[in-house]
Amino acid sequence: MQAHNENAAPGLKDALLRLKEEALSTLKSVNKKEELTLLKAKFLGKKGELKQVLSSLGRLPEDERVLVGKVANEVKDALSALFDEKERALELKDQSEKLKVSIDTSIPGRMHAFGSVHPLTSAAEVIVGVLERLGFMRATGPEIEHDFYNFEALNIPKTHPARDMQDTFYVAEDVVLRTHTSPVQIRAMLAKKEPPIRVLSFGRVYRRDEDITHSPMFTQVEGLYVDEHVSLADLKGTLLAFVTQVFSSDAKIRMRPSFFPFTEPSMEVDVSCFALGDHQDCRLCKGTGWIEILGAGMVDPEVLRACGYDSERFRGFAFGMGVERIAMLRYGVTDIRLFFENDLRFLRQF
Repeated sequence: MQAHNENAAPGLKDALLRLKEEALSTLKSVNKKEELTLLKAKFLGKKGELKQVLSSLGRLPEDERVLVGKVANEVKDALSALFDEKERALELKDQSEKLKVSIDTSIPGRMHAFGSVHPLTSAAEVIVGVLERLGFMRATGPEIEHDFYNFEALNIPKTHPARDMQDTFYVAEDVVLRTHTSPVQIRAMLAKKEPPIRVLSFGRVYRRDEDITHSPMFTQVEGLYVDEHVSLADLKGTLLAFVTQVFSSDAKIRMRPSFFPFTEPSMEVDVSCFALGDHQDCRLCKGTGWIEILGAGMVDPEVLRACGYDSERFRGFAFGMGVERIAMLRYGVTDIRLFFENDLRFLRQF
């Protein structure tokens, strides 16, 4: 019995090594996943050849059983790794064959559509860039604004028509969606107790309007300059420099009397029509040769006093425009709603 056991351990080792060599040799000829599955079951399955070889392991003495068991684990790990590697290779082969069938690599690839800057963003960048080069510093403020900053400090009393619910979006009794970016100017003046101050405010504003030239939400840019000895000539020079950079180098401006509660005197500002040809049938200027672009004026002394400034010592000017208005003029767009509909047929033109 002892002699039988002495020969059993080397015999099991040899059987395990032969099993490994047989598996390696057979794996080389496997080309399909179904064949691999059957072969794996044959060698490593619950009733496979490896299990059959190891079934006699229990008859060995403990010290020999440990040695043979170590060899058995090494063979099992090696075979498992080989089968896994073969399975990955067959999967890659299948994928490659599917690609060859489904994709014709000789066909030119499809071009991807690249995004572009929105026309309103483009117009805003031009406007803000020009004003910054003219020395205006950008300031910001909340879109949900208190009545004081949106109306009271701007010389718009409780009885003013702009306070009507039909004109303004009210969040609460004294809280509104700002109707202009002028509250940003008020906050800037209150924050800086002593002029000079030169700021531009840029952002969304809200009014109860909706037609082809008005939107309930639009973007506004305003400029404010307050200092000693500021005059209407300074305002005119600033606006002339602005339009020559935004529209054309030979652009001219025209100022017409108007009324705004927060400026005195107030004016509407037109730019000379930049359309080519005869202006008589021009859709931009309607035959006048002038296009309205913004409102402006000298800051009303009441507004300066509301911000704690000495209105006898300091004066200032302010102007404001809608970015959509400038974009419509620059790009020849006739309906403001096109900017907000996200119609790619429209946006691709820019």
